[in-house]
Order: sequence, then structure tokens, then C-alpha cells
Amino acid sequence: MVCLLVFIIVLHLLSLAMLLIATLEKSWWIWEDSEITDLWYNCLHDNTTDSWLCAATTESDWLQSVQALMVLSVVFSSVSLLVFLGQLFTLTRGSLFYFTALCQAFAGFTDFAACLIFAFHRKEILSASRDLSRGRFGYCFVLAWLCVPLLLVTGVLYIHLRKKQ
Repeated sequence: MVCLLVFIIVLHLLSLAMLLIATLEKSWWIWEDSEITDLWYNCLHDNTTDSWLCAATTESDWLQSVQALMVLSVVFSSVSLLVFLGQLFTLTRGSLFYFTALCQAFAGFTDFAACLIFAFHRKEILSASRDLSRGRFGYCFVLAWLCVPLLLVTGVLYIHLRKKQ
């Protein structure tokens, strides 16, 4: 039982870390000529100083919805972890972790919705005059997609987990 608890907590922490990286790090869209775009900034690599020059992204309704959904996903996953740790000490023997599972499932669904919106509305979100075929999805977008099954699997694991003494 202890091994299962440690596995679930490690899986939860791994998915939360991946979610934070996907939300905060630069690289949701990569252009060919050393330019990257994330949820918050457009960055251009300056070869003379070997640094990134970043400016705030142009706001659009689709971008704001992706930002909000990713932040909600982080919040739901964090609340789920805190609630789980609290329930470990307060639940009666034989109880199930339904609230924890519900929060984790909501985190997975909000992450899924954010990824879908970015994938289908990237032209409006990036609002670039350049051709989108010259760019590609970055590693943060891939991390966000990888978080979806991790979050949903941990949510299912919490549903089946029963508190024992």
C-alpha cells in the first residue's frame, strides 16, 4: 500500500511539474528563424548579444482562453494534491478519494481544452502575417498534451484508491 501511495504521489508531482513547465516556459510555437512564441511572450533570438528579446503577445480571445485554461489546470492539480494530502489524515478508514479525483480530472479536462483550442485556432492566436507552415509546435505544447493522459490516469487512480490503516 505504501508503494502505491508513493507511486501516485510521484505521478501527481510529475504531472504537476510538467504542467507548470508547459504553462510558464517559452516554446508553444517555434518559427524557423530563431523566434518562439508562448502563452505570454513572443521572443526573438539576438545573435549579437546571444540573448532572447521578448515582448508581450498580442491579446486575442482565443489566447486568453488558452491562458485561463492552463492556469486553471495548474490550480486544479495543485488543489488536488493538497486535498489528497489532507484526506490522507482526515478520511475515515475505507473512504475513497472522490474529491481529489474530481479535481485531478478537471485539471486534465481543462488542459485538454487548452491544447485543442491552441491547435485549432493557432492562426488567430499567433496573429502573424507570416506563413504558419514555416513554424512548428514547441516542446511546451507537447508537454501540455502529455499531461492530459497523466492527469486523467491519476484521477482514475484516486477514484479506485481506498484509505486503509
